[in-house]
Amino acid sequence: MLASFSQAFPPGQLLTRPVELLTYEVDAANDRGTPHAVLLIRSVEDVQKAIRLAAEHGLPIVARGAGTGLSGGAVAHQGGIILEFSQFNRLLEFDPAGRSVIVQPGMVNLKLDEFVKKSGLYFPPDPASGRSATIGGNLAENAGGPHCFKYGVTTNYVTGLQVVLADGRLIQLGGRALDYPEYDFCGLLTGSEGTLGIITQASFRLLRNPPAVKTMMAAFDTIADAGNAVSAIIARGLTPATMEFMDQSMMGIIESYAHAGLPTEAGAALIIEVDGYPASLDPQMEEIVGIVQGFTRREIRVAQSAEERDRIWYGRKSAAGAMARLSPAYYLLDGTVPRSQLADALQAINAVCHSLGLRVAYVFHAGDGNLHPFILIENPSDPTLMERVHQAGRQVMEICVGRGGSITGEHGVGIEKRAFMPLMYSPLELQVMQDIKNVFDPQNILNPGKILPAEGMRPALEPASPAPNLSLPSDLAPATTEEAAELLRALTSQPATLRIRGAGTKSTSLPPAVRTLATHHLRGIYKYALEDLYITVGAGQPLQELQAELARDNMWLPLISPWPQSTLGGITATNYNAPLRMRYGGLRDLLLAATVILPDGRLIRAGRPVVKNVAGYDLPKLFVGSFGTLGLLTDLTFKLAPLPRARRTLAIPFESLPLAIEMGRALLQIALNASALLLCHNITGLSTAPWHLVYSVEGLPQDVTAEIEQVHTILREHNAPAPLPESATPLGNDLWAAWMRTQTQIAQNNPAERLLRLGLAPKDLPAFLQNGSTGTQPYMADLASGLLYLSWQTALTPLVARARELGGYLLPLAGEFPSEPLYQPESLHLMRRLKAAWDASLRFNPVPFLL
Repeated sequence: MLASFSQAFPPGQLLTRPVELLTYEVDAANDRGTPHAVLLIRSVEDVQKAIRLAAEHGLPIVARGAGTGLSGGAVAHQGGIILEFSQFNRLLEFDPAGRSVIVQPGMVNLKLDEFVKKSGLYFPPDPASGRSATIGGNLAENAGGPHCFKYGVTTNYVTGLQVVLADGRLIQLGGRALDYPEYDFCGLLTGSEGTLGIITQASFRLLRNPPAVKTMMAAFDTIADAGNAVSAIIARGLTPATMEFMDQSMMGIIESYAHAGLPTEAGAALIIEVDGYPASLDPQMEEIVGIVQGFTRREIRVAQSAEERDRIWYGRKSAAGAMARLSPAYYLLDGTVPRSQLADALQAINAVCHSLGLRVAYVFHAGDGNLHPFILIENPSDPTLMERVHQAGRQVMEICVGRGGSITGEHGVGIEKRAFMPLMYSPLELQVMQDIKNVFDPQNILNPGKILPAEGMRPALEPASPAPNLSLPSDLAPATTEEAAELLRALTSQPATLRIRGAGTKSTSLPPAVRTLATHHLRGIYKYALEDLYITVGAGQPLQELQAELARDNMWLPLISPWPQSTLGGITATNYNAPLRMRYGGLRDLLLAATVILPDGRLIRAGRPVVKNVAGYDLPKLFVGSFGTLGLLTDLTFKLAPLPRARRTLAIPFESLPLAIEMGRALLQIALNASALLLCHNITGLSTAPWHLVYSVEGLPQDVTAEIEQVHTILREHNAPAPLPESATPLGNDLWAAWMRTQTQIAQNNPAERLLRLGLAPKDLPAFLQNGSTGTQPYMADLASGLLYLSWQTALTPLVARARELGGYLLPLAGEFPSEPLYQPESLHLMRRLKAAWDASLRFNPVPFLL
């Protein structure tokens, strides 16, 4: 069996001796397994060859980076071949102007961040193991870290993946552009722990590195006081970069080890860090200190220098070393709960550990509710002790799930937590994940035995057989999720096509179907959790009405639609992002969970209302931009944000396109709080100049003022024209929405007109504009996102060809839709396979330009 591998690779590349395999029997957790062999990956071809050989012999394939995982995800517990990627670690492309990077999976997380920071950029995911953890591991587990409350997790920065499938085929998912018209398999594979494909290359977007940072530590009498302080800071509309929690037990353990000056007499402590322009740091920190003082009379220490900041962080970063000194082993869990449930969850976990005679201490990310209880294991060889430890682990998971959370926020499921998956998911939901596994890996050779439990599954739901005399109207409008599920089950045996319709703002140009299912009755606010910054609404809820409700609490959902009546289900299904995604992320980043009825009638709950959840496949992302082809969204849970305290916009007129593009590139380099960077051609409502750059900034007043001053400085340095009066300049996103609304109406009323979206890597969009590809047509270019919105009257073939040359795409938004896709992703066969698995008759919301 291994002879074929030995013949296929040079000497020294395949490790087979028992002593060589010892290192690879474990990761940083407690599960063990011995591989048949370890292959040191040096090329993409190595991966393809190994997978084909493994498939031929029925051997498991397990990808491994640095082995820092904490759930057994990289352990070959069923034998097989480990693909070791630590030497496959090159940075393939760095585009500082377009703020993106392409890397191989063996690159170390910290090295990537340190490299891009030399150019003033920032890669936010920062797991505790970042000094050694690889990008491939970050992707496999969807790693986060202490800064994810403000900046998100790995999936929020992935734009494209090169993947080797279970049959050895190499495909590209996504790419350098944003919002490709394909199922979001990038989001699906991120966090899939190597069970769906082997990632060989990743494209990431980057941010500007915040110019300044300030840190404080506050001590509290009780855990509850610390938790209440966190909630109060968030409710005030502040977004610290970090909020880290330590309890008294952990501080005592650390202090005896590191002598870091922690407040060991306190019940809990918070490390809070803010970032931004220097002018905003003191006001931010003063406001936070004022809030914290309402919950404690103990010491509040604000760092006044880099040395003092390092001193504060030294204690937090010494936690793992201190625990290792105290006990030969520990069981580290990483369940997540909504922030408002932190104190209650900790009390419940303490009670569990006390009842089982176990010592526990905590250090965790309070901003995102990601708990990290360290359960000490004094004697790992004591089976009675280990039984109590595992019993505690299960009860901790039950506590988290029972409070609306997840069994894992960043460590992954792996071997360790697969038995806990039925705590979170119903048998139908687990079966849906198994459907996905079968689509990508029908032979089950990619990291088998991980994530999905062997028990708790059941076959797909049998379609309901309607009575012979059942007659359904052509227009359906269910009032509840349950009613919608019954209707869809009844329709499974009928061949008629079904069109999903929200407000009809984006579906009017699609070919008609025999039946229409409208979502306008599926509306309303189902749950509004202000303390936890999320809201659950019906899919038929108009966005504008929701924003009016949220504004009463100085909150909003950072989405904008050109149409006041647009529903959240329609916006999500079409992935209709405004330029402000450069400030807040896109729909895929804001959607936390959804209730979905699949075409075969199965009702599932995808995701959970927490920022960090890596338990199983990231199902919500599958439905963003799927145009309703995979199921009916009935309710949606979104992450909320505080309303900006200040907003300003500058519009600069240009007579020269090259100068406008040069200035656009310069302004993109300073964008930190920008919510729009648009290049507009022949757009009415500004001035008579043919081109305008529109730059919007929003956030804290001091940050907004500092960034606008930087814009003025750059304009003066380049002898650029003066901006138009601010008082007469609309916000960039409002300008975009008004223009899109007008152009959509023109396209719908004039058969010769089309409204198109062309997506390119941000670095390629300026050259595309300069080479005359757009002619004299009016357009609006989102320079930060690489998206061009274009009014078009002539043949599409030249545009399609040019987009393909540059690795981009063309998507029709309004007007006459083509009968065939203008863009064919390399994952099209997988898309069709998944569609057929859930909709065998292909009758559910047919969208010809997608499939």
